[in-house]
Amino acid sequence: MTIPADAAARRAVKPVICYPVEALAQPDLATYAAFRAQAVKTGEVLVPPRDAATFTVPAGGFFRISSVDGPQVGDLNLWNADDLSERFYSGKTRALHGTHVTTGQRLWSSFPGMRPMATILADTLGWYGKDSFGGSVHDVIGTRCDPYTHNLLSGGQYHHCCHSNLTRALADATGLPLHIAEAHVHDVLNVFMCTGFTRDTGQYFMKASPVRPGDYLEFFAEIPLLGALSACPGGDCSSEHSSDQAMCHPLLVEVFETPADVLGDWVSPPPNGYDRSHGR
Repeated sequence: MTIPADAAARRAVKPVICYPVEALAQPDLATYAAFRAQAVKTGEVLVPPRDAATFTVPAGGFFRISSVDGPQVGDLNLWNADDLSERFYSGKTRALHGTHVTTGQRLWSSFPGMRPMATILADTLGWYGKDSFGGSVHDVIGTRCDPYTHNLLSGGQYHHCCHSNLTRALADATGLPLHIAEAHVHDVLNVFMCTGFTRDTGQYFMKASPVRPGDYLEFFAEIPLLGALSACPGGDCSSEHSSDQAMCHPLLVEVFETPADVLGDWVSPPPNGYDRSHGR
């Protein structure tokens, strides 16, 4: 390899943000907070360690994911409760908001809907910011631990990776066969997980999550949601995942409904306005 004479000048070119978000409609957090103050708890599910569970949230409601017994990360999938083809799009969420998300940012849905699915209303780990390793919390860069990569790297048949956990949970909730449910499982929001990219090799890394019992991440449901959360077999992801070696704990999901008279004339955001003609 020959280093060109202008290598330094090429490296020094300033970056340009791909998707400036100033034009995005901003969530009305004050209104959401007013809704939250009058929302009524309607249910909860305790997600077992190394397993997953589903939950539903009406549009205009809220859901909270909490650490209850010890440090634990979770992998979150979301779908439109009325149409599984509209699901959380982690890649576009990352492109719009960055590698990690927190209060005031949104989880966006897949094409062609591409609209806000949920808005983060509260994050008790918002203080963490970005550490000296480049790590931060609640990432949309990792995929989800899965049995295929596990088999590729380690051999064996491990069935409690988050991908398989989410597949079983969705199949149980919908009655779909496993192979059909699996096709709907998608890249996740890694709740409470502390991750980043190494500065030298650019590899995805994980480190011990700063989450402690009582910490939570809370969302406003912009559309009716079906959610699935896996309590990762990596526990706090301080050492490894996709095994039974890590200490693991449950995660609590609580659902809150906002009374119709409180919501008033609030409505879900419409699907994306692109006409889908694709130039034809």
